[in-house]
Amino acid sequence: PNMHGVDWPAMKARYAPLVKSVAHREDLNYIIGELIGELNAGHTYIGGGDQPSFSRVNVGLLGCDYEVDRASGRYRISKIFAGRNWEKKCTAPLTQPGIGVKEGDYLIAVNGADLKHPTSPYALFESTAGKQVAIKVAKDASGKDAKDYTVEPVSSEYWLRYNDWVESNRKKVSDATGGKVGYIHVPNTSINGFNEFIRAFYPQFNKEGLIIDARYNSGGNVPNPMIERLSRQVLNMWGRREGKSWVTPSAAPNGHMVCLINGYAGSGGDAFPYYFRAEGLGPLIGTTTWGGLIGYSRGITLMDGGFISMPDFGFISLKGEWDVERIGVKPDIEVDNLPEEAAKGRDQQLEKGIEVLMEKIRQNPPKLPAKPPYPIKK
Repeated sequence: PNMHGVDWPAMKARYAPLVKSVAHREDLNYIIGELIGELNAGHTYIGGGDQPSFSRVNVGLLGCDYEVDRASGRYRISKIFAGRNWEKKCTAPLTQPGIGVKEGDYLIAVNGADLKHPTSPYALFESTAGKQVAIKVAKDASGKDAKDYTVEPVSSEYWLRYNDWVESNRKKVSDATGGKVGYIHVPNTSINGFNEFIRAFYPQFNKEGLIIDARYNSGGNVPNPMIERLSRQVLNMWGRREGKSWVTPSAAPNGHMVCLINGYAGSGGDAFPYYFRAEGLGPLIGTTTWGGLIGYSRGITLMDGGFISMPDFGFISLKGEWDVERIGVKPDIEVDNLPEEAAKGRDQQLEKGIEVLMEKIRQNPPKLPAKPPYPIKK
């Protein structure tokens, strides 16, 4: 209500002269964006409006990386992203049944058009997303013994590349810890984030350690359902006559945990590590989060179809103080991923998470009691 102490009429007078220079709706959006930026509040957005429409040309993608063989000018497929072909958003065109394309093969032609550098392979896939496309692939740059396949390119490789990053991290963690530690990445606290969390949580909750990666978390909603699952405590065990004993709650983590954070996590991505720490689940490792916890529950529609968001609820700590907004959540162990190391393929924050968890496991191995001798009741 106090506009963060900003003299709002004075701000209007300051920015009003710029309006006469507006030549496009985006110019107006920019000015309004600068104006509301004076409030220094998260989730204050401006967008849309009466703008010219134009058609876009989609480009079909095969879910792979290319590299040029300079000697022949042919494009070699250097990496194929496997994806999750049972899930539409993560479908990988080159790993479908009957497609025998392998990493190292050469893409010789697309729909009968020969492909050589400097022609971009993407130029031959214009307007092909979601359509059947004929490709010719060979193991040799000469095209000898080439094979023809019919594939269906996708319009986006986002989830393919994301899935590859997550699975690569999971493998790094598993290999480095002898399978003792699991890895869960939480991309956001909206629908996709909850889905990804659940997909990774249940197969790994019973590991001796868990790395919960909340870096790059783009927020969405309050993540208490995720935190509730991570906070579950084993209350008792059930001794089976045959096989292993089981526990209640049925999916209660019993191992040590750490949470990775960085400055690209915000909103729900701020709340997640805050709650993680509040529940005493383990140390936060990385860099301070974005700091955007004044949320909004409605937007104001403008007369030309644009919108302005109106943040209307802020985060209050149990100390009775406004918190996290403009501050972020600070790590317990500060580790930055240096660009020169990241370029070499290192993830120093992930490495630190592994180091911390393995030391915790060494000092205090997680364990549950063995099944006692069967009782004798007289």
